[in-house]
Amino acid sequence: MKIKNFHDLAVTKEREAALMIAETGLDVIDTRKAMAQNVRREGDVLIVQGRVVPLGNVERVIVVGAGKCAYDAAAVLEEVLGDRLTGGVVASICDDKLKKLATFCGTHPYPTPVNIEATNAIMKALSGLTERDLVLAVISGGGSTLLCQPDRLTCENEADILRALFRKGATIEEINILRKHLSRARGGFLAQYAYPAEVITLIFSDVPGNDIRHVASGPTILDHTTVEDARAVLEKYGIERELGIEIPLIETPKEEKYFTRVWNTTVVSNELALNAMAEKARELGFTPDVRTSDLTGEAREVAKRIVGELHAAPAHSVLLYGGETTVTITKPGKGGRGLEGVLAACGEIETGELFMSIASDGRDNTDFAGALCDIMTKEKARQFGLDIGWHLENNASYRFFELVQDYLMTGNTGSNVSDLIVAVKL
Repeated sequence: MKIKNFHDLAVTKEREAALMIAETGLDVIDTRKAMAQNVRREGDVLIVQGRVVPLGNVERVIVVGAGKCAYDAAAVLEEVLGDRLTGGVVASICDDKLKKLATFCGTHPYPTPVNIEATNAIMKALSGLTERDLVLAVISGGGSTLLCQPDRLTCENEADILRALFRKGATIEEINILRKHLSRARGGFLAQYAYPAEVITLIFSDVPGNDIRHVASGPTILDHTTVEDARAVLEKYGIERELGIEIPLIETPKEEKYFTRVWNTTVVSNELALNAMAEKARELGFTPDVRTSDLTGEAREVAKRIVGELHAAPAHSVLLYGGETTVTITKPGKGGRGLEGVLAACGEIETGELFMSIASDGRDNTDFAGALCDIMTKEKARQFGLDIGWHLENNASYRFFELVQDYLMTGNTGSNVSDLIVAVKL
C-alpha cells in the first residue's frame, strides 16, 4: 500500500473508507503505471498517447527530465526506447541511477548548487541538436526548483526569495511567474535550447486547474508573462526591501519559432485521481461529489469551509477536492498546508464525519504525507491536553499530529499532482 500506516489508522468505517479512497487516487497516478499506459514502442515507431512518432529518420533521441516524477518516468522511457535512446539528463530528488541517462539528485523546495549543476547538464544535452533529432522531456512538480540557472544571483538568493514568498502566502501562480524570470531554464528556455529538434513534453501536472504553463514554470512552453509581471510580484510582497538586495530579472524567449515543433501533453493530473477516487467511493456505497480540482486559498479557511459543506451534505456522502492551498506563516512552527488544513478542520468536525488531506508526492512540507481528523482525533487531543487553536495559531500542525498519531506516512510516492482532500460523512 502507498499509505504505510493504513492499518494503524483504519479503526473505524469512515477511516477505512477514506483511506481506501485515498489509496485508489495514489495508485492511479503512479508515475510508472501512467507512463506504461501512455508511451510504447512498436518496432521503429514510438506511440505517445496515440500520437505516432516514426523513428526511422530520427538521428538522436534525447531524454531530459526535471521534477519529482522525472526519475520514474525516465526509467520507463529507457525501457521503452531501448537501443534508440542516445542519452540525456534527469534532475529529480531521488538518489538512484539510471542505466543510460545521467541522473542528478537535486534539492527541493529550495535550490542548492547541485540544482545548478543538473540544469547545466540538461542545457548541455540540448545543445547542438538538429531538425532530425527528437527530445522527450519529462516535466513535473518540483521542476522549478531543480531548473535553477540564475543571472547574477546565487541559489541561496533564490532560496531566500522563496522563503519570503512562502511566509507571505503568495500563490503558486505568483511564485512561478517570478521563477520564470529568475532562471535561464524555465519559461520556455528548454525549448529554445532544443530548437530546431522536435520536442515532446510529457507533463505531470501539480497545479490547480492544470494550467501547464505553471508546471515546473513551463520550461518548454511559450511564456506570455513578462519581466514587468515578475516585478509586480516582487513589489506586491516587498521582497527586495525585506531581503535588502536588488533582484535582476530575465526575459523569457518570445520568438514563436522555438515552439513550432514542441508538443506539450499532460500525462497525469489530479482530475485523474479524483475521478478514480469517486468511483471507489461509489463502490464502497457512498455518493461521491468531486467539488473541484482547482482548490486554492488559505489552508485553514478552506478546510473550515469544506467541513461546513460536509455538515450540509446528506448521509453517506464523500466530498472530493484537489488543488493547493497556501499558509501564511506567522510563527516558527512546523507543518505543511495539508496538516494545517486538517488541524483547522479538527476544531469543526462532528461525529460521523472525517476530513483528510494528503500530499500526492508523500511530503506535506515534512515527512508526513498529510493527516486525517475525526471525533477520535478531537478526543485524543482532549486527553493529551492539546489546544487545537494554540497549535493552529503557532503553525504547529506537525507537533499536533505527531502526538495524536493521526498522520499519514507514505514516503516518496514518485507521483505529484497537488493535494487531495477526502471528506466523509456516514
